[in-house]
Amino acid sequence: MVTQEVFGLLDGRKIPLLTLTDGPVSVELIPLGAAVRAIRVPDREGRTVDVCLGYDTPAEYRDWNSALGGTLGRCANRIGGARFTIGGEEYRLTANEGANTLHGGAEGFHKKLWSYALREDSVTFSLNSPHGEEGFPGNLCAEVTYTLRRGTLTMAYRASCDRDTVVNLSNHTYFNLAGHDTGSITGHRVTLGAGRYTPSGAGNVPTGEIAPVDGTPLDLRQGALLEERLGDPFLKGTRGYDHNFVLDGGTAPAAEVYCPATGIALEVCTTLEGMQFYTSGFLTDRPGKGGAQYGRAGGLCLETQHFPDAVNQPSFPSPILRAGEEYRETTSWRFFLKK
Repeated sequence: MVTQEVFGLLDGRKIPLLTLTDGPVSVELIPLGAAVRAIRVPDREGRTVDVCLGYDTPAEYRDWNSALGGTLGRCANRIGGARFTIGGEEYRLTANEGANTLHGGAEGFHKKLWSYALREDSVTFSLNSPHGEEGFPGNLCAEVTYTLRRGTLTMAYRASCDRDTVVNLSNHTYFNLAGHDTGSITGHRVTLGAGRYTPSGAGNVPTGEIAPVDGTPLDLRQGALLEERLGDPFLKGTRGYDHNFVLDGGTAPAAEVYCPATGIALEVCTTLEGMQFYTSGFLTDRPGKGGAQYGRAGGLCLETQHFPDAVNQPSFPSPILRAGEEYRETTSWRFFLKK
């Protein structure tokens, strides 16, 4: 079931709040950034817990950084040097993180007002990005459909373009399975199905190497409590986890997160080959929903994606979408209870 009400005003325009409901689980979406604003699930005591960080007004989604809940594009994560070459032609992008491009540039897709269409158990957001926007080539048509069924929220991404371009769509929801307003995710247990990662150099841009996680705090294949890992010197430069993992693939989930305090668990499955695992070490103090205060280690992100800077790294799977072809990727989040 999908319901619609007014979320608030932005520059005099009404911004709707769209709520998907299936049994005890509900998900709030807004077309500003095609963003996830709230995810409410029952804990082991039957109490409803909102496990997604968010804001109370449209202006906060536009004005604050960190893209809470937003759909990232045209290219999620970093492009080193804010430039790339396709077919012998160099394209220079907006540099919005030092010399690099992050999450699509100065006004990525998470800042855009998307069109939307409602169905019985889904919402489809659509966006047209013109040729040259933030420096990217081609007129791009992007789409993300959110569907909620049996405790699983699925995001189906589609895109097409009239020129060869770069496309890497992702979602930047910050999860806290203890509740968005509880302050810290250090008590969460995280398991990642990834035996390798992409080491980074300056600006957290990959070097092009693919390395094993063995012997590092990035080895989360057997699961670990974050409070036991976040202080490791290996993670000092990134203030915790802010790394792209090379997913093992296959039928196993890409990730599982579990909160012992509530019993709530999250399982992530995806068609994509990478996942940026981020424990919000750079999230600055800010107001959140309902008077909550957010800050460092207040949530964790599981950004399924093509690898960062893949367009400039020949050893990485290519993020180039050819003219006339269609980009199709899917990520799902399944919420359930564990003892």
